[in-house]
Amino acid sequence: MQLIQENPDLSAYLAADEAIDHEHPLVRKTAARLAADATDSYDYARAAFEFVRDTVPHSQDSGDLRVTWRASDVLQQRTGICYAKAHALAALLRAEDIPTALCYQNLGVIHGLVAVRFNGAWHRQDPRGNKPGVDARFSLDGERLAFTPDPAAGERDHPLLYAAPHPVVLAALTSARDRPHLWETLPTALESQGGL
Repeated sequence: MQLIQENPDLSAYLAADEAIDHEHPLVRKTAARLAADATDSYDYARAAFEFVRDTVPHSQDSGDLRVTWRASDVLQQRTGICYAKAHALAALLRAEDIPTALCYQNLGVIHGLVAVRFNGAWHRQDPRGNKPGVDARFSLDGERLAFTPDPAAGERDHPLLYAAPHPVVLAALTSARDRPHLWETLPTALESQGGL
């Protein structure tokens, strides 16, 4: 699948916004701690991915009812669903000047992940969190995502790489009272972009 930048300006994929608040002190402190042990930007990106994947439980897996959506809140509260964890990873990567996009899969509901830019190409990564049957890993040599869409079931990858969270995703997260309410309102399509 060919990944397509929503914004041709690569600097858009380094920007901070309300959800990817990489200028927040907690995001900066976490990034600095991870960077101190990294040998290069690739090593840092892998460490940031593993940190979010492994130390921020997916709230469905852990049973946590809280809904987080802002990167700093995800890191502070140590909980989030796929979208929130993607926002946290994007913030940590952008804090160290690694261009990072948000991207999505349609698996019956929209699933969120990120793409990182290395060696002139985008590479999708899924920090959702591993569990039995899910073994996502950081990789620039072939995707190691949590899920593979089943086209026969109407599932698919969305090729567009977003600089900011998709509006339907952000609306679902910010309006949810708790995770059970969020589960009732998860987006099933990215309508505002013509289904892309």
